[in-house]
Amino acid sequence: MTKAQNVDEYIALQRQALAGNPECGTTHYNLGVALLGKQQDDEAERAFLAAIDCSPSLAEAYVQLGGLCLKRGDLDGCLDWNNRAVKARPGFSEGYGNIGFVHMQKGELDEAIKALKRSTAFNFRFVQGYTTLATAYLLKGQVDDAIEACLNALKAGPDFPVAHNNLAIAYLEKGDREKAREHLQRARELGYAVAPELLKELDR
Repeated sequence: MTKAQNVDEYIALQRQALAGNPECGTTHYNLGVALLGKQQDDEAERAFLAAIDCSPSLAEAYVQLGGLCLKRGDLDGCLDWNNRAVKARPGFSEGYGNIGFVHMQKGELDEAIKALKRSTAFNFRFVQGYTTLATAYLLKGQVDDAIEACLNALKAGPDFPVAHNNLAIAYLEKGDREKAREHLQRARELGYAVAPELLKELDR
């Protein structure tokens, strides 16, 4: 198989493959991802819709369509596509993670927590799922649950800066300034832009 040297060449190869086999959902999907990389969102959307037409169980394509809705500020559209993703593939962690994220954006914290717990139940290494779950718990004032979710995130990905940042916030809520400082420092070392208010709070 010919290897593409760059994105344009890769796109050309996908289009060539589709000319010979227009029913291949995976090729439509790969084309969509490459088009997204070039910020050609409308064309990418068409490719993902074609991918689903050919392969209705291709959960990743639904998630990408949800991502495009989110980019346009359409939370309900994003939720709808991710709900379809988990119907197409029950147990699809990323879909549940996105559902949880959207519910959180809408202020529906109980729904968010339910979806995010499912996302991590299906994949205990889903760092992003644990981290978003911790944020939802913090917003609900469930600090101990937030700490547990962050620690699970760090077990799966010790260098995930957002988890360190969330852990710093949770420990600060608990009055454990030393641990808060330690995790905040780690988040900064990993390149995370820590909120100035948080730094100020810890410097008191």
